Amino acid sequence: MSTSSPTRTADGRSTVGRVRAVRQFAAGSAGRAAFVGLVGSVLITFGGFGSGGVRRRDPLLEVMHLSWLRFGHGLVLSTAMVWIGVLLMIAAWVRIGRATLAHRTTTRQLLWVVPLWITPLLLAVPMFSRDAYSYLAQGALLRDGFDPYAVGPVANPGIILDNVSNVWTTTTAPYGPLFLLLGEGITSITGDNVVAGTMLLRLTMLPGLALTMWGVPKIARHFGADPTVALWLAVLNPLVLIHLIGGVHNEMLMVGLMTAGIALVLDRQHIAGVGLVAVAVAIKATAGIALPFLVWVWMIHEREKEGEAQRTGRKPVLLLFAKTAGIGLAVFVAVFVASSLIAGVGIGWLTALSGSAKIINWLSLPTILAHLVTVSTSWFTGVQLAPVLEVTRMLCAVALVVILAWAWWRFRRTERDAVNGILISLVAIVILSPAALPWYYSWPLAVAAGLTMSTGTLAVLVGLSAWLMLVFQPDGSIGLYTFPHVLLATFAAVVAAASLRTVDPLRLRSVASRVDTHDKVSRGAVEQ
Repeated sequence: MSTSSPTRTADGRSTVGRVRAVRQFAAGSAGRAAFVGLVGSVLITFGGFGSGGVRRRDPLLEVMHLSWLRFGHGLVLSTAMVWIGVLLMIAAWVRIGRATLAHRTTTRQLLWVVPLWITPLLLAVPMFSRDAYSYLAQGALLRDGFDPYAVGPVANPGIILDNVSNVWTTTTAPYGPLFLLLGEGITSITGDNVVAGTMLLRLTMLPGLALTMWGVPKIARHFGADPTVALWLAVLNPLVLIHLIGGVHNEMLMVGLMTAGIALVLDRQHIAGVGLVAVAVAIKATAGIALPFLVWVWMIHEREKEGEAQRTGRKPVLLLFAKTAGIGLAVFVAVFVASSLIAGVGIGWLTALSGSAKIINWLSLPTILAHLVTVSTSWFTGVQLAPVLEVTRMLCAVALVVILAWAWWRFRRTERDAVNGILISLVAIVILSPAALPWYYSWPLAVAAGLTMSTGTLAVLVGLSAWLMLVFQPDGSIGLYTFPHVLLATFAAVVAAASLRTVDPLRLRSVASRVDTHDKVSRGAVEQ
């Protein structure tokens, strides 16, 4: 008499065991938090139909009789739904973080939370940004025979152009040729259908998310850090999911390719790793900062191989550097030239990088310094912001070059050194560049997550992530110049940071408990 055994997966775990593990997770605090985050994601999606980066004329909302969400009380309701959703996702993320630090979650469980949270966002309008429309417009330029590195979207009038933010209509594309090819392919499929184009564009970001989910924990394991904490910090972070997936930013592709490339190089798959980083540069140039540091990692591995072979004579350092840097450069050039030739464009994106100078906000150090100088001296000098900003940006650019050169030479001796160098360089770029936006901080965050950090450092990163998530409006406008908005965002960020280590930092439960006890005593007195 035979008995059937439960089906087993490739890793030896039975299906029944997996179902039991999922149920246990769902019944725990982290599982309940995951459900709260899902509710928050749904609220963001529905609220975004009125207060997000909606089209200037939206026939779909009109057909669905939802146009009222964009005006008056409907807009207030939509905005409230988005902010409640954001706060729920932040609270859920922090709660899962506490469970993760207490080793009550696993990497596999968090990998299932990610699709749970992003699924509603896949149906949302662009959130906290209108960049998706610029991406489509630049792709349509290439589709229609224009050079996006020579002309801005204004050269190609149409429905897509109507939805591009005014500041970017005349700006040439600052992105790599591979991303322009993606935009061309999408707009060739969807035509001028903005909704279909946005949805398809968002789907092209998902491989970047998958690569990040693979690469960041792999880097953490390599350095002996906790991969579950790394995944929680760099992927489940609302700043990443809401901005990069909900907001449809090509940072998702760039970060995924860059982190996967770093992981491969650390795993001694040097050519494949450098190739992935080169592809990331062909999406957005910032990823290129990792390449010089990966040359050091490659050199370290080559010298270790020589030691294992017990050679009597070791290759001179310069010869070894020439070999690794030369091969790495050849791989990079091959990837970039191929994508440029296929796209039929040159290297005009290098000059277009200066287009970000149009962004002026307090997230970049040059702007902060310029404002401080202007406010403190304008009453007796009459100096205006623009000329001061030119000077502060120039000074910060010089400082950035010095820091990048110093970091590359200073962090060259070990693998950990090299990754630290990448991290420091990315932080310096975000802070010292002419302009910064909240989602730019996802670059260094993905690298930092792979390193061991104290709970205090994680709490600071939680507070920073929450604050960056809250200082922009759902439609993409800047909230940094509205004092009540900044004050509330700062308060929420401080509470989020404290909540990582303390379950109830505001002691609201104790207050509720005292009120409940008082009510019971009062009722007892009345009954007597």
